[in-house]
This record gives sequence, structure tokens and C-alpha cells, in this order.
Amino acid sequence: METPKIPGPTDEGERQVLEKLMAIRDQLQLRKLDRTTYVRTQDVMILYDQTIEQVRILSEIRNGKPVQENQVDRVVDSVFQLLSLFFMTIGRNNEAPAAYALTSTIKRLLDHLTESNLFSAQDLESMSHTLEHLSGIVHNSASTKPAPFLEALIAQRIDRCRASLASLQKKIGDVAEPLRPTADKLVSILRQMAVINTKYKFSPAEIHKRESELREIGEKRKDGQFVDENGNVLKGSEDISNLLERCLTYTKIIIEKNGQFPDKWRPIYDVLVGIRNELDRLSLTQAWSLRETDLYDYQRQLDKIDESRVNGNWLDEQGRPAELYVQRTLLYLIRKSYGYIYHLMISSEPVSEALLPIYNQLQTLKRCLVEVRNSGGVTSVRELYPYSMKLHSIDNMRVDGKFMVGEDIPEGQGSVAELLAECFDLNYELRVEAEAGDTPEVQTPELQSET
Repeated sequence: METPKIPGPTDEGERQVLEKLMAIRDQLQLRKLDRTTYVRTQDVMILYDQTIEQVRILSEIRNGKPVQENQVDRVVDSVFQLLSLFFMTIGRNNEAPAAYALTSTIKRLLDHLTESNLFSAQDLESMSHTLEHLSGIVHNSASTKPAPFLEALIAQRIDRCRASLASLQKKIGDVAEPLRPTADKLVSILRQMAVINTKYKFSPAEIHKRESELREIGEKRKDGQFVDENGNVLKGSEDISNLLERCLTYTKIIIEKNGQFPDKWRPIYDVLVGIRNELDRLSLTQAWSLRETDLYDYQRQLDKIDESRVNGNWLDEQGRPAELYVQRTLLYLIRKSYGYIYHLMISSEPVSEALLPIYNQLQTLKRCLVEVRNSGGVTSVRELYPYSMKLHSIDNMRVDGKFMVGEDIPEGQGSVAELLAECFDLNYELRVEAEAGDTPEVQTPELQSET
């Protein structure tokens, strides 16, 4: 996607940096589209080093001068986003550059949660753990050529995310503990209705069912307030009552619209539904079909649509803001898609795509062996022959203990070797149990003398 139209650099040195960064971005884009071969670590590192050098030059040019954002900053962001996803693709997830794209997605999600004022403790818990993990990566980066500028930049982004997260966590803390399950239930119902509203076939009955659940929650109030068993008004009662009314209002709007989305907003709606559905498909087939760099285009499309809002809403050709129903529906689709991207990123395995076929086979074997063990094991060692043969065939692929692809040693050797060892251990345990079960009972001398 093209970089948004913003002022170009006025400094000649910045113009040269821009030209070189755009050339790097073009190379990354072309490599991203090439599916004929896997992404090689050395190819990525060459472009990474070139990028760091240009950023160093840019920093020297700007040192001590007032800076206004221009095209160079946007292209730097695009290149770092791509490089970050390439680091995930080659299995270097635990190095600082890989954290860049994830911090961007987390910041987007936190901004949307703040704007909508609709979130649960579970939403925040996941991002809190992820930020903690990323912070550890940045401060203990295993990169052989550390880039202090990039690491400092990512650390700043993590700090901004943590500040937003702390603000949201405080809001949860402002709700009494006994009332939090009710708040989570309301958030869940509102999200369920958003899903129903964007289904290909709209079902009013499903909305009416959620409406009944909302009314049941409302009936638990006393004089319009949520109270404890002693009749005391619970902390946060007013906020949760407002959330309940918000849910009921949304219910009425959805039923009134009956799944009919306004034609003039249909193009944006169709694009967002398409992105959501595609990301949903990828979340189901991630292990076999996802190349992390694929997420770049989805992310850029979402950013462009999200940033096209004026004062939080979209404007039509006459400059009129979208009605509440349209605004909420489009925002739900954007947030849902960012959520998918976030989960796809944190689910990325620290294994090069060159080794993923082997890694995925071992994951499947492990699941099968665990299932066999949980279902009571096997009655005969023969039942384990298919697993043993597959494990040995994979083990025999190693050359001097390494899984090679041509002359290359792809990233993620440790993860694959560890998983292979786990499968061998499971297979051995099952074989020992089966052999023990096959051993015929031998009468003791005492029993023999009695017969």
C-alpha cells in the first residue's frame, strides 16, 4: 500500500535517505510476494543492516534540529514493520526487531479499547503478558548486531502501551469485585451481537435471545442500582448500568436495521468483512498456510481505513458523519481484525518457515501420541510402529545433528530438536507400558508348590 500523502523532506540528505529506504522497502515487498523459495536469514539481515545504516544517517542529519514528520518517517515505519514480520518468518522471534510490528498492533488495540470503553480483564491480561515478554526481548536482545536506536524506539513504544494499559486497568479496578463478572458478561453479549450483525445471514432470533439475557441482568438491580447482599450499592454500579443501557440501545438499532447495511458505506464494509474473514481463515490454518509477512498488507489496509476517520467517525462524500449503526459496525470489524493479527503474531513459532513443515509434522505427531496416552495407551507395540517409523524418518533428515535445507541451516533448530525429543520420549513411554502389558504372568514357586 502506498505511503499516505504527507510532506516530503526538504533536506537534501533526508531526500537521499528516503530514496534508499524506498528501494529497501520495494525489495522487501518483492521478497514478501515470492513464494517460490523460503525466506533466507542472510537475505533479511542484509536489508536489515542497510536499513539501520540509513536510520543512523538520518539521526545524524536531524541531530539538534527541530523535526516535523515527513515521508521519511512513514517509510521508516513501513520498512521496520516489514522487517519485523520478516524476523518472525525466519524464526528470530526473540530478537528486538521482531517486537516492532507487535507493539504497533497492541497500541492500535489499546487505543480502540480506550475509545470504545468496552473491554474485559481478560483482554488486558493477554496484552500485559505480551508487553512483559517484549520488554525482556528488547533488554536482552540476542541480535549479533544490536541497533541501539531501534531498541530504544521499541522500548518507548512498549512504555506508551503500558501507560495506556494502566489507564484501562484502573477502570477495571473502579468496579467492585462482585460486579466484574456482570461487566464481563455485558462485554461478551455486546460482542456477540456485533458478530451476529455482520453475519452473511442475519438472524433476529439470536439478537432477541441476547436481549432477554440483558433484561435478566437488568432485573438484578434494585432501584436502578447493583447492590450487594446487604443492600449496599456496589462500586461501579452506575458505569455498569450505563453499559447495560448501551447494550439495550444497540439491540434496538440492530433489530431495526435487520442486517441491511447502507449502500453508500457498503464498499468499506465489504473490504473490512473480507479482511476479517480472511484473517479468521488464517487463524484456523496458521500452522500450514501463514507467512507472517502476509499480515503486513492486512495491517496497512486497516490502518488506512482507521486513519481516514475525522473526529472518530467516517464522512461521506458530502462531509456528513456516518450514523451510529454504521460507525459501530465498521469499528467492530476493524477491532476484530486487529485482534486476529495480534493473536496470529503471538502464536508465531520461533522457527524458520523452511523448517515449519517438519515442525508442524512433529506437532501433529505429539498431539496424536498424547491422545493415545490419554486414552489408555496401546495394547501392542505394533500399534506404535507408524509413529516410530515417522519419528525415525524425521530424525534421519538431520546432518551432523542439524536440519539442513540445501547448504543453509535455518533458524529454529533448538525448537525442532526439542519437539522431536518430546515425541521420542512419549513414544518410548507408550512402548514400555505396552511391553509390560504383553509380559505373561509367571507363577511364583510358592504358588506352584500349592498346586
